[in-house]
Amino acid sequence: MFSEEIDRMIILIVASFAAMLTFVAVALPMLNRTEKREHYTNVIEKKRRALYEQAKENVYNKKSKEKEKSLSTRESLAFFFKVQEQFGALGEKVRDQMLQAGIRDPKAPMLYLGARLIIPLVLMFFSWLILAHGEKEVKPFVIFLITISLGGVGFFLPRILIKNHIIKRQQEINIVFPDALDMMLICVQGGIGLEQTIHRVGDEIAEHSPILAEELGILSAEMGMLNDRRRALQDFARRVGSGAAKSFATAMIQAEQYGTSVSSAMRVISDELRDMRMAEAERKAAALPPKLTVPMILFFLPALFIVILVPAFLAAKDAGAIGN
Repeated sequence: MFSEEIDRMIILIVASFAAMLTFVAVALPMLNRTEKREHYTNVIEKKRRALYEQAKENVYNKKSKEKEKSLSTRESLAFFFKVQEQFGALGEKVRDQMLQAGIRDPKAPMLYLGARLIIPLVLMFFSWLILAHGEKEVKPFVIFLITISLGGVGFFLPRILIKNHIIKRQQEINIVFPDALDMMLICVQGGIGLEQTIHRVGDEIAEHSPILAEELGILSAEMGMLNDRRRALQDFARRVGSGAAKSFATAMIQAEQYGTSVSSAMRVISDELRDMRMAEAERKAAALPPKLTVPMILFFLPALFIVILVPAFLAAKDAGAIGN
């Protein structure tokens, strides 16, 4: 009787645990989708407010020359202009890299440049402190080499991290962009304007590709708030930095400039991007065999030799023992 109660308790615990896992497996994707959509909405609304404040500031500056305390948007713009004045083309390049990495904080370029200066100094100082005051005596030349090496690692580490993040974002955008263009083509052929098309497509793909949805949402906000659509498309191409975004922006600018069909341009770009995506997949597939050569030599061949030769060696050893 007591064992039956224990069995029932175990079954009840296992069933409860399985039910909890099932609930988590079903609810977690829905929560992730909700979080992605909320993040996308917050980014777009923040961009719209920033553009509205910028437009209001421009109107106010035209009507009055009086100075007021800067709003948060004005402080961000003033900070950027200070960075640009101090660093010139370097500041502009760093700002574009931050935007391509998805970092939109106006202070990010300054923090990035500061990190490239501070991290090497910190690593060099701690390495010198540990090596020079350690229990074991180290030659000065070795200390110098290690210190300089760590300083170089600290100098290039932020750049490598940002570059890797940019590459991952651009790869994801290049993969999803042809499908987004097909959706844009359907909307444009249905009579929807380009701004509404971009906003609607960005809203639709927010769950599947939050990066591209965020960029398209910012583009639609800029096209709605700015009078210059050409500038909004150029900012989109510079902000994303991928070949797909640059091709799309160039085609839309040329279609608007020369009066050609937007749907035809989208169809041509979509076909080109699909061909590029297929070519990239074929390139990666062709590069796979050389990359597998070294792992096969290091891991597969020793195990294969052991499986083949060890039984023969053991059989020969047993035969020799029997003969003796």
